[in-house]
Amino acid sequence: MSTRPYAEAGLIIARQFIRLNPRDNLVIARLDIVGNTALDGETVVTREPVAAGQKMATHPLKAGDAMIKNGQIIGLATRDIQAGECIRNADFKLDAPIRDPLSAARPVTVLPADQRATFQGYVRADGRVATRNYLGVFIVGNCAATAARRVADWFTEERLAPWANVDGVIPFIHEIGCGMEMTGEPMDLLRRTMSGSIRNPNIAGALVMALGCERNNIYGFLDQEKLADAPDFKTLVLQEVGGTANAIEQGIAAIQAMLPAANAIERQTVSVEHLCVGLQSAALDGYCAVSANPALGAAMDLLVGHGATVILSDTGDLAALGDDLLPRAAGPEVAAQLQGTLAQWREYQQGRDTRLNRQILSDREARGLSTVRERALTGLSRGGSSPIQAVTGYAHRVTEKGLVFMDAPGYEAVSATGQVASGANLICLSTGAGSGFGAALAPTVKLASTTRVFRHFSDDLDVDCGPVLDGELTVQQMGERVFERLLAYASGEKTRSEELGVGENEFVPWPKGVLA
Repeated sequence: MSTRPYAEAGLIIARQFIRLNPRDNLVIARLDIVGNTALDGETVVTREPVAAGQKMATHPLKAGDAMIKNGQIIGLATRDIQAGECIRNADFKLDAPIRDPLSAARPVTVLPADQRATFQGYVRADGRVATRNYLGVFIVGNCAATAARRVADWFTEERLAPWANVDGVIPFIHEIGCGMEMTGEPMDLLRRTMSGSIRNPNIAGALVMALGCERNNIYGFLDQEKLADAPDFKTLVLQEVGGTANAIEQGIAAIQAMLPAANAIERQTVSVEHLCVGLQSAALDGYCAVSANPALGAAMDLLVGHGATVILSDTGDLAALGDDLLPRAAGPEVAAQLQGTLAQWREYQQGRDTRLNRQILSDREARGLSTVRERALTGLSRGGSSPIQAVTGYAHRVTEKGLVFMDAPGYEAVSATGQVASGANLICLSTGAGSGFGAALAPTVKLASTTRVFRHFSDDLDVDCGPVLDGELTVQQMGERVFERLLAYASGEKTRSEELGVGENEFVPWPKGVLA
C-alpha cells in the first residue's frame, strides 16, 4: 500500500485520510484512527476514535454551518463541531432548502471517426450493433411464465453447442400483465418495456407467449407496439394451441427455427460509438465517492469522447439535488425537461416513506453516506463531467449520443430493465458492499469501491477500484483501466454475473401504479 499522498484535481489521498476537494471542511478516514492522532499534512488532531469510512471535521463548525464534501454542501450541522471530531449522521440536518448549484458540465470533444476505439460486436441488418447474440422468450403476463421458462431451459449448453455464435436463450419472466388496468400509464409502460427489450440489439430473435386472457392482451400488445410475425419474431397463445405441453413443444420448435439465422451472425470490428451503457449502483458506501464512481465517470467521459451513449438514472436520489442539478444540462430545453422530471418525482413521493423524504440516512443504510444529497452527488459522479444531452422517460428508446438521463427509480433491477429497453447493450454497476445483480439481456460489469470488498465478493465483482484508495492509481488511470475492461466485455469476455448465470429473474419492468 502506498503511503505517499497524491493530488488529482484537488483529491488528496494520504495515509490516514482522504480529502476530495480543497474547499472541504471534512475528510474521510482511510483506516481506523485512534484519538489524539495528528493527521498527516493537516493541523488537526483527532479528539476521539474515527472508524474507517467515517467523516471527521478539519475545521470548527457551528450549528447551521454547511458541511462540505467534494466541494458541495451535503448538509447542515445540527450542533457545534470541533476540528478533529467524528461526524455522525445525527450531526446532519436538511430541514432548510439548500442551494449549491453544481458546476456547469464540461463539454467533451468527440474524436473523429477514424480515431475512435473499437470492439468486436454483432452487426444487425439495420446497422444496430450488439454486444451479445441472444434469443429471447417473452411473456405478456405471468400466466405463461412456466411455459416460457420451460422453452428457454430446453436450450442447454450442450444443445446450443452446434450454434457457437448464439450466446443463449433467455426467458424474460415478470410478475405483472394481469390484475391491472387494461389501458393507461402502467400498461403502456409494461408494453413499452417489453417491446424495447425485444428490439434491443442484443436480441437476434424473440418468441412472445401468452395464456390468452391476460389484461395485457397479446394482440393489443402487438398492435400498440407495431410488432408483426417474421422469421425472427413469433407468438404462441396457450389457449389457442391446446395448453401448456403443446405450447412448450411448439415454442421449442419456434426457437429452433431461429437458430440458423442467429448463428450466421459473427462478431466483427466496430466503433465504440455503438456502445450504449446503462449506469447503476447497489449498496453504495462512502468510498464509492472516492474510487468506483469517479473512476466510472472518467471511463464514461472517455466513451462519450469516442462517440458512445451513456444512460444515467436514479431519479429518486437525484431529485434531492433539485434545481442544483440544472447546470449539468446541455441547454435550456434539456434543463427544463430535467427540472420537470425531478419535480414530478418529488410530487410522486409526497407522503411516502422513501429515502428522499427521510433525507438523513439511517446508520445501517448509510455506509459512510449521511444524507440523500450526499448519496445523490456520489451517484451523479458515475456519469462523468459531460453535459446531459437529453432527458427521456422510462424505457423510451434513446437515440442521442453522449450522456442521457432516463427517468427510473434507484432499484437496480427496475432501472436496468428500463435502460436495456431504451437500447443499452452494456450495464455498469458500482458497489461499496457487494452486489449479486446481473441484467437479463446486457452484460453487467460490477465495480468494487475497495479491494477488501472485491476479494470478499470475488465470484460476483469484475473490477477492483481499490488501487485508487491505496494511492496506486489516479482516478483518471483507473477510468482508463475501466474503459479497456468494458471493451473486452463488449467483445465477448464473460462478466462474473454471466459466468454465474445471473439475469433470468432480474427482468423487472417498473410496476408503477399497477392495480392488484
